[in-house]
Amino acid sequence: MPDQKTYSHPTMRPYVIRGIRYHPHMVSVGDRFEGNASWYGPDFHGKLTSNGETYNMYDMTAAHKTLPMNTIVKVTNKRNGKSVVVRINDRGPFIATRIIDLSKTAAGKIDMIGAGTAPVMLEVLGFEVKGRKQIPTERELKEAPQKVTYGEFALQIGSFSKIEGALATQEKYDKRDGYRTLIKDVETQNGRIFKVLLKGFKTEEEARDYKAQGHFQDAFIVGEG
Repeated sequence: MPDQKTYSHPTMRPYVIRGIRYHPHMVSVGDRFEGNASWYGPDFHGKLTSNGETYNMYDMTAAHKTLPMNTIVKVTNKRNGKSVVVRINDRGPFIATRIIDLSKTAAGKIDMIGAGTAPVMLEVLGFEVKGRKQIPTERELKEAPQKVTYGEFALQIGSFSKIEGALATQEKYDKRDGYRTLIKDVETQNGRIFKVLLKGFKTEEEARDYKAQGHFQDAFIVGEG
């Protein structure tokens, strides 16, 4: 494997479908997943995908619930050993037993059109980060980042001139919804300020999404890495 180049992904916004919140997650080249594949075609042809593209059932694309957009995946039909390479550009399928929705053409290449579904193995081959819609060549995949990583983001939820206020806020909100609090002691022209941060958001979109739910109306996002 190359020198473990990484890529901080900008389009990892969490989303809610039927009351379930999905968080796109970190993956690396070589990661494998098993499950059932389905496909979607004429009813969605020409409509927008989750990343803003126009769905074309003749393109080599697919929908996945949590893989980062533009992840390049090899899909192997475990019934016949046939495989196809697709690019993730949509979200779904939102059925618990299925892990990927292939375009009609991609599904045809592994002979699963008639059956509708098939048990498959997914293997992450790489990530298209150049804004192109074509499947990268093998050489381009090797030169691209081998892992999707994220800088960590935080919400600043309070700022105090006295440590007592910061400590009370930290205690009140620590571990809320799985996030943690941190106090930063900052020297300013007007003296010491104690800032309280709620940390643990993997993307800016996740932090923004959490704030939009009505938590901490005056909070703002701070990059932590």
